[in-house]
Amino acid sequence: MIGAFHQPRCVLADTDTLLSLPERELKAGIAEVIKYGLIRDRAFFQWLQNNIEALLERNPEALAYAIEQSCRNKAEVVAADEREANQRALLNLGHTFGHAIETETGYTSWLHGEAVATGMAMAAHMSHELGWLDEAEQRATEALLAAAELPLTPPPMTPERFLELMAVDKKALGGKLRLVLLKAIGNAVLSADFEPAALNRTLNHYSRTASA
Repeated sequence: MIGAFHQPRCVLADTDTLLSLPERELKAGIAEVIKYGLIRDRAFFQWLQNNIEALLERNPEALAYAIEQSCRNKAEVVAADEREANQRALLNLGHTFGHAIETETGYTSWLHGEAVATGMAMAAHMSHELGWLDEAEQRATEALLAAAELPLTPPPMTPERFLELMAVDKKALGGKLRLVLLKAIGNAVLSADFEPAALNRTLNHYSRTASA
């Protein structure tokens, strides 16, 4: 909610440090990597489908490639919209749902990447409910997240509680919720122009799933 814009002089990415990460932390980081394929890089998404096991096994070449592509994608988005006026908000795919999960659980039991992974699954579901994302691509999104051993179901939360927590999202404008959704894998949009019933169907679906 509060941040500063200041460009670094240098960024070092020492992939050897990833060898020290617990498995759960590594998987949480991979969630943010998958995000880049979903929002703007279909070819990278397809590469991830073919190489997710290598990433989980911490293959050095696979890790280096995934980091390079993630950095390139983020740099291009940020360069086009440094102060997050519009385009940069696409980097928040899954985060509005995810932040609600983190807040509900008190930032204790869910890692950020785990909440974002579930949020991306929810965003894909809602995009399909709107008729924007076809069923095959929704299932492909869920399948890749599952292959990365990331959660696809939120903790038990009512739709009303989700909406309450999502209402304070930083992307909200004029009191109106804006969500990053998918037109296709590799094509994300920031939109407030969506059918509220589609959001309600998604929240009800996941509320039932979490309670099952």
